[in-house]
Amino acid sequence: MSLTKSERRQRIKFRIRKTVSGTPAQPRLSVFRSNKEIYAQVIDDVNGVTLAAASSREAGITRGTNIETAASVGKLIAEKALKAGVETVSFDRGGYLYHGRVKSLAEGAREAGLKF
Repeated sequence: MSLTKSERRQRIKFRIRKTVSGTPAQPRLSVFRSNKEIYAQVIDDVNGVTLAAASSREAGITRGTNIETAASVGKLIAEKALKAGVETVSFDRGGYLYHGRVKSLAEGAREAGLKF
């Protein structure tokens, strides 16, 4: 039995979520990647609250290549998280490979001062 691309990603996502969980002290930085856009959220799973969110659809995001856009989303999510009082997060790559846009978002968030 061969899995479709989305089924495979869903299995990987569940496997990651078994170990990565957001607490009030160290929330989860979750990444979602569509074909056109990229989204990031800082989530406290204990209380079920999104503390900060950013996406490539927001005003003020520098448009360039997809990787440049993802880096600017990473910087924006880090700024919003720091404003909300969050300094350290656990990174949830959402079933995607740590490569390309996902890696660029993570590096952008690290550059802006988020620790993970």
